[in-house]
Formats: sequence, structure tokens, C-alpha cells
Amino acid sequence: MIPSLQSEGLVLAEVNGCLGLITLNRPQALNALSLPMIRDLTTLLTAWAAEPAIQAVVVMGAGREGKPAAFCAGGDIRFFHQAALAGDEALEAFFTEEYALNYLIHQFPKPYIALMDGVVMGGGMGISQGAKLRVVTEHSKLAMPETNIGLFPDVGGGYFLSRCPGHSGEWMALTGQAIGAGDAIELGLGDVFVKSSELPAIIEAFRRGPQDSAEHVVATVMERADLAPMAEHWESRKLINQHFKAESLPALMASLAADGDPWAQSTLAVLNKRSPLMMAVTLEQIRRARSMSLADDLRMERDLVHHCFHLRPGAASETVEGIRALAVDKDHAPRWNPATVAEVDPQEVEKFFESPWGADAHPLKSLG
Repeated sequence: MIPSLQSEGLVLAEVNGCLGLITLNRPQALNALSLPMIRDLTTLLTAWAAEPAIQAVVVMGAGREGKPAAFCAGGDIRFFHQAALAGDEALEAFFTEEYALNYLIHQFPKPYIALMDGVVMGGGMGISQGAKLRVVTEHSKLAMPETNIGLFPDVGGGYFLSRCPGHSGEWMALTGQAIGAGDAIELGLGDVFVKSSELPAIIEAFRRGPQDSAEHVVATVMERADLAPMAEHWESRKLINQHFKAESLPALMASLAADGDPWAQSTLAVLNKRSPLMMAVTLEQIRRARSMSLADDLRMERDLVHHCFHLRPGAASETVEGIRALAVDKDHAPRWNPATVAEVDPQEVEKFFESPWGADAHPLKSLG
């Protein structure tokens, strides 16, 4: 019931009764996803979807002794940087296969449970937001921080962020703000709160207890569920909706600049560090995604990510520059082009939304 895997131990699979248990096993990199890991997850889920004996699937991240937990910190951004500069075709394969995996998870025909303990960012959100049961703890930190590296919230981020209440989706997408368990549940990005101290018993039951039905798997979690902590950003919700409903990025920035509230000023300071071009692309992405199916959103995001690396190839890419500043040279001083929101050309933004493929040739044409 466990197919052969290729990531050399970075994805672990176990079966106990009717349960398939997946562990992301790259703790030193906060369980960030590589292309072989994405392929292993796809192989497991495709096989288990078709296997009658498997009735439920759980995915979790391996921990590090004495270190904070991490479910999955996203995709391997250093790989993105190297592959973009080298013209490596594996970069295109990474995004095509990752987005197809995200779709597979959202459509998975059996209960798929994500134990979202610790850091859940970017690609980690992509493999958890489609879960039937999204379990958060007091250590959960959920975010889509892509604008910080000159990217946009992909992996279906347009779809799930645009469906958050009010304009919280735009706020999370543009700022990259991390949220805890209370906010995750309030915003529809988490389902149930479990104290992290309960996880060892839950995981032990998954591994060695009798798991004879999907209902029993779910009950293993639910019998230890607790009241979630208060949402930290509840008090800011009115300001979020007031400012992030703005029709355009310049209007949004002007709205924050005109508000003397400390929250507005600190939010403006965060946005002033992000790529102006990619914030404009991101705002447009979220607005378009509100009326899209998941399949259409993922196809749009596949177009967008292609353009992130090809409209301006190599080091001229905002994404390559953003990763350089954050993770390669680590100078935290990205040289964005253009440098200000006022200089962003709407026609440059529009180019990101023009698909480089015809409908019959799109790499995600089979979705939906």
C-alpha cells in the first residue's frame, strides 16, 4: 500500500489500519518542499485515493529536538534562485507539479487531515488549505509571505485568501502577515484548535492505535480539540477592511498614509519594504480570484509564476532579486524595479495576466 518514493527519505509514509500517514522529513529546512518531495506526495495521494483499504490520510511535519515546530515553511526558494539563473527547466516542472498537487489535495475523495503545528507558510499552506480538517495549535504561524521575495501568494493563495472575510485576504497577501490559531479559525484558514501538548498522544494513536474507519481517525483529533485562543488581529479588522478595500494599490497606500493610527502607519511601513510591482500584481490576483474556480485560479497563478521568471529573465526578475536579498546574500536590501508604487506601470502589471499558453497547451489544462 506504500508505493516507491524518490525523495530519499524527505517524505515518509506509514500505514496503520485504514490510515495513511505522511511525514515531511526535512526538519533542518523547516520541511520546505523540493521537487522530489512534491512528486512523492503526488504519488502517495494518487495511490491512496484509489486504494479502498485507505480511508483517511494525515500529513504532518517532522520536528527538531529542542527547536520550534514547523509543518512546512514553503517551497525551496534557494532552488528557485539557482534554477532561474541557470535556466533550469526543473523550475517550470516544480510549479506545474506543485499546483497540480494542491488541486489534488483540495479534490481528495477521503478525509485528509493536516496537523498545522508551527510554521505553515507558502507551499505549506498549499498542502494544508485543501484539507478536510485543518488542525492548528498555539504554535501555528500561518502566512503567505511571497511579496517579501518579489513573488505573489501562489499555491491556490488567490483562491483561499480571496475567500477570507472582508478584505483580510488582501491584507494577508500584500503584507505577508503571519497569523496564529485564533485568527486562522476566524478567517476560515483553520478548522480546529488542539494544544501542542496533545499532539504526541494523537500521533501515537495514529501510528499504533486501532484505526479502523475514517470516522475513528477524525475522532482521534476531535476528542482532544479545545477552545481556540482569541484572534490577535480582531481589533484591527475594521481598519483592515477600511484600507484594503481600496480600488488600486496607490489608493490603498494613500489611505494608510492619511490615517494616523499606529496600526495604519506600521502596516504602511511593511508595505513600503515590499516589491511595488508584485504588490500590484498580487492585489489584482486576489480581486480576480474571488470569482474564479480553484482550477482557473491555479491556471492563472501558473501564468503569473511563469512571468515572474521570464518577463524579466535572470537577475532582472523581481523574484530572483527578492530571494537574493533574503536568502542568498542576506543583505535584506532588495533593489526593486520600479522602486516606488507611483512608478508602477499598469500595463506592466497587465502583462502578468496574459497567458503564455493557449488553452490546449496550458500545463494545467487537465484541472477541473
